[in-house]
Amino acid sequence: MNKIAVLVSGNGTNLQSLIDSWKEGNLGGGELSLVVSSAAGAYALERAERAGIKTKTIERKKYAKSEDFDRALAAALAENNTGLVVLAGFLCILGPLVVQQYKNRIINVHPSLIPSFCGKNFYGLRVHEEALKYGVKVSGATVHFVNETVDGGKIILQKAVDVRPDDTPETLQERILREAEWKLLPQAVAMFCRGEISFE
Repeated sequence: MNKIAVLVSGNGTNLQSLIDSWKEGNLGGGELSLVVSSAAGAYALERAERAGIKTKTIERKKYAKSEDFDRALAAALAENNTGLVVLAGFLCILGPLVVQQYKNRIINVHPSLIPSFCGKNFYGLRVHEEALKYGVKVSGATVHFVNETVDGGKIILQKAVDVRPDDTPETLQERILREAEWKLLPQAVAMFCRGEISFE
């Protein structure tokens, strides 16, 4: 069975979509066994605890060097015998140590159709602000593997969501979460756990 570690930084709505799918037996046999937060007090930790999932806080701000943060994170993942790492609203960029240790075993959900509105500094509402500023008629979400390039790994799944004329960054964010992110992420995790994803 694949032990899944979910990395979070905030509210944890994508984590909740994974928890719901897991409770329904729809994660392809994978087990949500650890939730790690980069911020103390993140509501995602409460969601995990309610679901009976082990939690750990590794505060990014307590580490002067990103390498030290990566080492602490890698140690927590190894201790958990992690088979798959899922980034679900994780606001830290993983360094080479973790990326190489879990090559082809880290996936992320991003709130746009990559390669649009992605890369360094594109996270949270900023993605949707830029999409609206550019005037796109369609946005969406992407689940992809994580490599050394921010949002640069192989795409696993994408789903398009229409942009409405009266959208604000907040309304677009909410619709993409509901229509795309909360569906794609559990689906991609299940595909990974069932061995349905090719790395070629």
